Amino acid sequence: MAKKTNDKLRRQVQGVFTEAGRKILNYKQVASRLNIDSTEGKNEVLLAMKQLAKENLIEEIDTGRYVTLFVHQFVTGKVDITQQGTAYVTPDEGGDDIFIGANFTHTALHGDQVKVSLFAHQVQGKATGEIVEIVARAKTLFVGTVQVHYNYAFLIPDDKKMRINIFIPKEKIGSAKQGDKATARITEWTPDEENPFGEIVEVLGRPGDHETEMNAIVIEYGFANRFPEEVEKEADKISLHIPAAEIKNRKDFRKVLTFTIDPEDAKDFDDALSFQVLPNGHYEIGIHIADVSHYIPENSKLDEEALRRATSVYLVDRTIPMLPEKLSNGVCSLRPNEDKLTFAVVVEMNDQAEVLSTWFGKTVIHSKRRFSYEEAQERLETKEGDLAQELSVLNNLAKILKEKRFKKGAISFETQEVKFKLDEQFKPIDLYVKIRKDAHKLIEEFMLLANRKVAEYASSLGKGDKKKTFVYRIHEEPNEDKIRMFNIFAARWGHKILTQSQKSISQSFNHLLEEVEGKPEQNLIQSQAIRTMSKAYYGCKKSLHYGLAFEHYTHFTSPIRRYPDLMVHRLLQQYLNQGVSANEAHYEAMCKQSSQMEVKAADAERASVKYKQVEYIKEFIGETFDGIISGVTEWGIYVEISIYRAEGLLRLANMGDDYYDYDQQNQWIIGRRSRIKYQLGDPIQVVVVAADIFKRQIDLSLTGAASLRDLGRRSSSDSRKRSEKGKDWGLKSKKGNRKGKRR
Repeated sequence: MAKKTNDKLRRQVQGVFTEAGRKILNYKQVASRLNIDSTEGKNEVLLAMKQLAKENLIEEIDTGRYVTLFVHQFVTGKVDITQQGTAYVTPDEGGDDIFIGANFTHTALHGDQVKVSLFAHQVQGKATGEIVEIVARAKTLFVGTVQVHYNYAFLIPDDKKMRINIFIPKEKIGSAKQGDKATARITEWTPDEENPFGEIVEVLGRPGDHETEMNAIVIEYGFANRFPEEVEKEADKISLHIPAAEIKNRKDFRKVLTFTIDPEDAKDFDDALSFQVLPNGHYEIGIHIADVSHYIPENSKLDEEALRRATSVYLVDRTIPMLPEKLSNGVCSLRPNEDKLTFAVVVEMNDQAEVLSTWFGKTVIHSKRRFSYEEAQERLETKEGDLAQELSVLNNLAKILKEKRFKKGAISFETQEVKFKLDEQFKPIDLYVKIRKDAHKLIEEFMLLANRKVAEYASSLGKGDKKKTFVYRIHEEPNEDKIRMFNIFAARWGHKILTQSQKSISQSFNHLLEEVEGKPEQNLIQSQAIRTMSKAYYGCKKSLHYGLAFEHYTHFTSPIRRYPDLMVHRLLQQYLNQGVSANEAHYEAMCKQSSQMEVKAADAERASVKYKQVEYIKEFIGETFDGIISGVTEWGIYVEISIYRAEGLLRLANMGDDYYDYDQQNQWIIGRRSRIKYQLGDPIQVVVVAADIFKRQIDLSLTGAASLRDLGRRSSSDSRKRSEKGKDWGLKSKKGNRKGKRR
């Protein structure tokens, strides 16, 4: 019995030192922290400390004075702060994440580059340590609500990962008033201060106002609503006139049929297709891309700002462009009936969509027609209207190209995109799911072809360590553990991913995605399938693109809205001119910036959609909807309202008919009395009880105890039977004073 007591005490003493970090403690101080007063107890504490020292978990640095033993190793990496206040640091050099206790994050904020001093011991098998230096802040500008006090204020950040309020001295409040939404910049934060000091940079407006909230989303994710003055000045100096000498240096396609196909409301036209039938009966197809590199010199102010943004951002009501409007919508945009400078991939192709020859180079075009997707689709369906025959030929070739991709193992991720109809005050009056048709896929296939051909050419340059530096779009094979977890998830609907080979994985993924089309679980399974895949990124080491089944792939076709495409244009021209290889480290750094900003842009776009979904759902409070469980947590279940693709939270506290326990392993909650289970993928009926546009959050409740018993825990076969009876099940609605400091 005594040994068990000593083991328990030893663990408690170790815990005291873990929490103390670098503080030096003697046995009396440790005993005090454990509320041990007796002499006998204090002696046991001292014995426990000596045992820990023998095990190299703590270190005696002076007689009777001990401290947590560090391994004298430092690691730098990116920190991920959890909502509980603990953190994980992903090392720059790779390897497993390092756990950081809540007391050892110091002044680190989510996304910061930090230096960690490693402890000698582990926590639950994970390396652990203490953040000792902030190498670089991920951001210092935050959006939030202003809380004014007598002679100071706080900014309460919107960012849930930012768990500390920013203290604003009176002289730094500016024109901000109580309750305003504003941006604040952190100016100082020392470890001995609980809150960072800051200053109000800009008052955005009142919370809930459309313009205020949209501007807040842009800034929250690290983008800017306006371009710096020096950038706009550089753009203004660019001439719209194309000199005759420049045209002479290019292949002239102005007399060749050329057109664009884009969304109805698009203004930045990146790409155009030229088409002509050759004397031998083959087709010459040109994929002409806006020659942004001609207008933006490297290291110019325009170039620096484009790299900082790295991508355009598409919110529900606006575009935050990578380039100033004069470039994105004007001089670079391939508008109809205007001469435009382009960079092209021109292929000769037979009617089996076999590429017989490829040419890369600078071109000049004159687009004869600007199609919207809807106009092009009408011609494909009716076979009538201008250029209907040419579009039909291109569509047939595109379908063959797509079929070839899938035979090689490409995966069909037809994601469902939520779109809104907004009134004049930008209030959502309708919500619908965008459907991709042949006109979209036609353009997509030829863009994929151009990207692949450019990557193939670049990869062929040089051998071994003399390979030319280039920018690739990399999508690695999925992780085996993620595939296994997805199989457990998909089995609830009777599906399975075959894992004998990479081809069998992709084929069974495609079969599954076809099977669920039109069913209530479609969006959930598609979303989970995408999460199972590795995330694509930019890099200089050539690798396959697993999702597309391409051995070589890059991004060449959208330089108006993606910085990597601009890099690819510059490198391709350099190598076509027989230039030397570019500096790989320099391009890797730009690839990393581009990948990071791509993630932020996607997050911003999702945040704007979520905001408008919540605003729309607000009109249906008290009404009942069919949904599907999209997430299970210890605090509640997330439900996707099927008809609106909007996710809400059904809190366990609102399920008043029973007490529910969370089973993490099985991803369900289970009633203690009723033994009713709710798990990921189950159909369910819910009532909208609240919609908070400030938090972008929808709160739900069950339809009632009776319906709870009726719904209960459905087996996978029950779910499939319901889907077979009616594919539209789940797609019908039944309308009918905060304190300053916080940790």
